[in-house]
Amino acid sequence: MSATQAIIEATFTLFAWPTFGWVVVGIILGVIAGSLPGVGSAMGMAIVLPLTLPLGPVNAIVLLVSMYSGAMYGGSISAILVNVPGTGGAAATTLDGYQMTKQGNAVKALAMSATASATAGFFTVLTLVLFSPILIEIVLMFGSPEFFLMAAFGIAMITVVVQGSMVKGIAAGTFGLLLTSIGIAPNAPELRYTFGSLALYDGLDFIAALIGMFAIAEMLKLAAKEGGIADEELDMSGSVTEGVWETFRYPVTVVKSGYMGMLIGAIPGAGATVANFFAYGEAMRASKDSESFGKGNPEGVISAESSNNGTIGGSLIPTISFGIPGSGSTAVLLGGLLMHGLRPGPQLFGEELATTYTFLLALMVGNVFIILAGVFLVTRMGRITQVNTHVIIPVIVVLSVVGGYSLRTNWIDVLTVIGLGVLGYMMVKHDYSIIAFVLGVVLGPIAEENLMRSLQLSDGSFLIFVTRPLSLLIVILIIAVLAGPYVKPWLADRRAG
Repeated sequence: MSATQAIIEATFTLFAWPTFGWVVVGIILGVIAGSLPGVGSAMGMAIVLPLTLPLGPVNAIVLLVSMYSGAMYGGSISAILVNVPGTGGAAATTLDGYQMTKQGNAVKALAMSATASATAGFFTVLTLVLFSPILIEIVLMFGSPEFFLMAAFGIAMITVVVQGSMVKGIAAGTFGLLLTSIGIAPNAPELRYTFGSLALYDGLDFIAALIGMFAIAEMLKLAAKEGGIADEELDMSGSVTEGVWETFRYPVTVVKSGYMGMLIGAIPGAGATVANFFAYGEAMRASKDSESFGKGNPEGVISAESSNNGTIGGSLIPTISFGIPGSGSTAVLLGGLLMHGLRPGPQLFGEELATTYTFLLALMVGNVFIILAGVFLVTRMGRITQVNTHVIIPVIVVLSVVGGYSLRTNWIDVLTVIGLGVLGYMMVKHDYSIIAFVLGVVLGPIAEENLMRSLQLSDGSFLIFVTRPLSLLIVILIIAVLAGPYVKPWLADRRAG
């Protein structure tokens, strides 16, 4: 199927019922999840993921990517209204957004946020669609050896994504890898760590692990907070129209920040938070009125919000091409793809090309709904941030447990959700990297399966990983990533000396 035929088929699929309806539902759920600090896109998607089983592959992935997009905008709501970012991708939005609220321009700031997020998101995904034929050619060059090496490269990225102790990051990632070894080995009839229990023959479901780590762990953390997420009364004043037009006064900032977010989002481990501050810093550097940043400058909100939705298009590149999630949200999305029988790589760019274009187009259409939500529902958004934690916590815990059980109707998945939820809370409390753990859990099975297949193709010879130019290049990249933390200080000392 050619790219043109796939796009035409995807367009008809997207605008047919009920697929189009799932776009709207996903945006609304994402905005709500993103606007609640402690919930966010990854946890919201993790809770909904097992509930997508009856929907089928297309509708399920459309729902998930729409939630991802909606949550990126939703994170700005609490950032602007109560100075608490709903997601990490809205961290820089607080700097000027909350100041605008204190100046009586809350509605204007929220309208700017919606317009900037949607505009940048639309153009970055459009760019991804236009350049996808090139991406298809690259992905089709990959075989089992290259996919194993890309999974190994993703695991090696633990050295980059870890903040703080490297030992703790490697320990978290290794533990994630070890959990994937439970059950029947791929390509070999061997039982591992089942302890005689039939419930463990299929191993631990990594979707259940994600639900526990993102949902239960965050709820345990949120349980320490009394009352609502936002305790004070909110001043919902300002002009929606002014906010929309103010955004289009800075077209260069919107475009530049959006594509900066896309490039940073394509780097596994970087994500929306990094892009947020990079774009904000660049806007501040390029502005003629840089001193007003942090004091309610509209350009500060526009740059931050353009970048975080821009990261969505970028983060999809390694996720759908090589199965490497760059963040918690893309890890859950990858889980959704695998759960519905869609494997990243040649399948998504071959026989499932129309499905791939369907969810890319859903992201573009979803951005229109983000503007509509921001413009017409903006004055009611403040109530979301005042939901009492005693309401949020039991609802999410029940949904998480029910969702975990519905994955395979296996009681071990419920224990996985609860056990890893408690473990995740302890990991966060003691500064162990959740993202490192997620990389281990998600990439472990991909790495093992392709390793075994590659060795079968080469009759057990490891030379298969260095005899082809592409695989050799990936090996060099892995070595560079692993050596980076040691070489960087050495180079700094050399320059200083």
